Parts: sequence; C-alpha cells; structure tokens
Amino acid sequence: MPNPGLTPALLLQPRRLPLLLLLALTACGGEGDSTPPTAPPPIVVTPPPATSVCDNSEGSINRDALMGTNCARLSDYRLFSDSRDPTQAPHAPGVAYQLATELFTDYAIKRRFLFLPENTPMVLAGNSVSLPIGTVLVKSFLLPADTSDTNASAARLIETRLLIHRESGWTALPYLWDGDEAYLAETGADVSHSINSANDTLTFTYHVPSRAECKICHQSAQEGLTTIAPIGPKPLLLNKPITVDGEPMNQLTWFASQGLLTGLGELESLPQTFAIGDEQQNLTARVKGYLDVNCAHCHKADGFASVSGLRLGFETDHHSYQYGICKQPPGWDGGERGLSYDIVPGNGDHSILVYRQTLSAAKDRMPPLGRALVHSEAVTQISHWIDLMAPSVGNCQ
Repeated sequence: MPNPGLTPALLLQPRRLPLLLLLALTACGGEGDSTPPTAPPPIVVTPPPATSVCDNSEGSINRDALMGTNCARLSDYRLFSDSRDPTQAPHAPGVAYQLATELFTDYAIKRRFLFLPENTPMVLAGNSVSLPIGTVLVKSFLLPADTSDTNASAARLIETRLLIHRESGWTALPYLWDGDEAYLAETGADVSHSINSANDTLTFTYHVPSRAECKICHQSAQEGLTTIAPIGPKPLLLNKPITVDGEPMNQLTWFASQGLLTGLGELESLPQTFAIGDEQQNLTARVKGYLDVNCAHCHKADGFASVSGLRLGFETDHHSYQYGICKQPPGWDGGERGLSYDIVPGNGDHSILVYRQTLSAAKDRMPPLGRALVHSEAVTQISHWIDLMAPSVGNCQ
C-alpha cells in the first residue's frame, strides 16, 4: 500500500527510471537513433469516487438523499433509530400521527410518521392542510394473523411507503421488506398471506403498488398539470383525540402546540369523522368519512375516476345526485345482478356503491387498488346507512 503522504510525482518515479536510464545512455554516445525521444504522455491520477448520498452509515436523517435520490434501501434515509423497525422511534423531527378513519388495505395495521423540515410548519387553510417542501410522510403496513388483531408487534411487516415533497413535487416510493431491510419496489410486488376471519382462514395475495399505481390514487390536478398529492393529512382525518403523556388531547391542537401547524382556529368549525366500526358515534359521519378516505381521492373532479361524475368527498351533500342518489354510473353494466343506481335510498342491497365493495374481480371491485379482501364490517355499516335513507330522498323509478 503506497504511503498516503507521498505526492503523485514521487509515486511515479519508479515507473520512469528505465526511460531516464535509456536517455542517459543515448546522450553518452551510445549507438542508435539520435532523434530526441517523444515525451511520455502525462499520467492522470483519478480520485476515488465520492461516497453515494445513499449511505447506510449511522447518523441523523439523510435529508440530502430524501430530497434528491430514490435510494435502493429504506435504511439509507436513516428515518428511524432502529432501521429494522419503522413502527416506532423516528429520528427527530419525526412524529407519529393517526387518522380518524383509515383506507382499508386487507386488514393491514398501519403506522404513520410525519417529518417536517426544520422550523417550517404545516398550514391549515379551510378544508386542507398545506405541507411544505421537505415534508416526508412514512406509512408502514403490517398484516396480522386475525382480522380482529390490532397488535402491530405480532403482525407481519410487509411494506413501507414514502411520500416525499421535493422541489419537483411529490414523489411516491414503495419499499418491500425482506428480513431486516426494505428494498425499493419500483414495479410493485405480490405477497401471499393467510388471515383468520371469524374462524375462517382467508388466503390471498397482498399487492404492494408500483410507483405508477401510486400515482393513480394520489392523482391531483394543479394549474392544468396532473401531479400527485397526499390523501390522509387533511383536517377531517387529522381531527381526532390522541393520548399525550397519558392525557387525552386533540391531535390538531397538539400539532399547533408543538409548532408543527399554523392556522388552527376553533375545532368546532372543522368537520369530524370516526372509525367506521365505532358504533358510539354518528353513523352518517362514520360512513361519509370512510367513503372520503377510501373513495374520494378518485371520485373527485380532478381524480382518476372523475369521468364517473360520482363525488364522494365528505363535504358533498349526501342527498344529492352527485353523491350517487339515483345516479346511473357511466361505463358499467351493473354486474351480474344488473343493478342500475349508485345509491338507491332505502335499499342498500340494490345500491351499486355497496355491491362493488363486495366484488373481487379487478375490473369490477371498488376500490380497484389496495384490496383483495372484502371489508365486510364496513359493507354492513354502509348498507345499513343506505337502508335508513328515506325512499323519498330520491326517485329511482
């Protein structure tokens, strides 16, 4: 190994010795061509390659990589104290957050974290939350052994998804877990899993979406351009009670108290929803919140399913034609049962909105991505909600 203290010129001297000896002999009258020799080409010393920004060394969050590089390993970003466990202990300034009602993904347990750039909070304005450039959203999916199990520590870690707000816009990166490491799955992946549900064993294929599929659900139009945007972080879904140091507190209030959110006014003025199975809460608020987080990201004016004309945002009047009351969906034949209307007031069993949530074929099921199983508990609640609607709300004859 050469001495690192030697200069390149000194290191090259042994290689030049034969040439110098030859020149000396010629100059002393040795036989041969007397033409002066051609000078040797310069030797270029190439420095070693710089260390990749995707560096798995220890340390704080790797923001340089997050903001500019799609690293092959999740651990390269150094988001968590233990890179093998993305369900707890995020590096500062990461914080956990929860949603009041969740998008259903084959009964997966989810753990969410928010990383904001230093001294740059979220801004609440109306019914939206603006997330600054530099924000990173992290969501990990774990599949339990039983549909009723919410114990993440006993569940199977499958994937972790990142949404990164870079200068160029939002970037979606899905990572598939293999042992103690998660690897970037640009084209998605399929994972076989079995789960117990009411003493029945359901074996299915869990789908990790590709980056292209992420864009379908996260599609949004801004100034005539189609981009992607987060779904969960908005007032309706963040407005919920959490426990802080053993005491109950509203999550939005806690964000504001930590300097993570500005623009928060009176909580009473904000919409509120609840978990679909929380029967202690208002049924309409629960159903509309569930449809908002599971369906409205596509069923909106600039969403992937905008052509359907169905608008399932929480703010849409659920007595209206736009919300599906006596509305016939374009481009769908009603399935094997030949149903005609998205919502038939007073008859959940004959409402397409319910029916398509029970179908499994990719061309018919709703949502089309993100589930292989039927969320039977939600279907029951939504069907019951429609049954309670007065038939006079809409005339579907």
